[in-house]
Amino acid sequence: MHTLSRKTSKIKVGTLPSGKTFNYRAPSNTISDLNFLGFNIRQHEVGKTHSAKDSKGRTLGFKTLIKPSKEAIQRHYQEICKIINAHKSAPQEALINHLNPVIRGWGNYYSTVVSKEIFSDLDRLILQKLQRWAKRRHPGKSKTWVSKKYWGTVGNDNWVFRTKHGLTLLKHSATKIIRHVKVQGTNSPFDGNLVYWSQRQGKNPLLPTRVTNLLKQQEGKCPHCELYFRETDVMEVDHIIPKSRMWKG
Repeated sequence: MHTLSRKTSKIKVGTLPSGKTFNYRAPSNTISDLNFLGFNIRQHEVGKTHSAKDSKGRTLGFKTLIKPSKEAIQRHYQEICKIINAHKSAPQEALINHLNPVIRGWGNYYSTVVSKEIFSDLDRLILQKLQRWAKRRHPGKSKTWVSKKYWGTVGNDNWVFRTKHGLTLLKHSATKIIRHVKVQGTNSPFDGNLVYWSQRQGKNPLLPTRVTNLLKQQEGKCPHCELYFRETDVMEVDHIIPKSRMWKG
């Protein structure tokens, strides 16, 4: 029998300041360039070893790269600046609470395309903007004093904008890049393959939410034997810590 567990369990078999812009100059080998819904879609001529292929395995002679568009990046950064400017005298906690949803939403929207370098560039620009915000609040203090007051170290990152109570500003670069995977073969949301679509989407109207979340988190596999779940398998939520002990001191 297959069993599912949550958190403590596992499935068991039985993700610009004024004057500064991003460089989006099209390379000389660009053969197609399109902006759509905030994305920049560009095709580049490449050799056979790097070329995309069609459904029959034939090389197409180009590679397609999808990135956030220049206009989308500038709109997002301007929105960040607007929020920071509106909180010049507000507590650091209030500023972080207003920025985090904007950063999280934008990062998630572009988390399936080529965004890693752009995320890092945005974090750098926001850091510079926040440094000016912090210095303005304490004009008589040194940069070192200001940095120690508003920034801390988390892991290998020495520039984490955080409060003394641990509330932390999210970073674009912390968003995990997860490439879009094409639907396999002739699969359809209406074909009744609950395991495949739960693993892919993290939701299915015919399965409990916690079961579909676990299937997605565990990539459709059992961590015990590393076999993939099948449509005919029986799945249950299995708690590593028995329910009878969960609330005992």
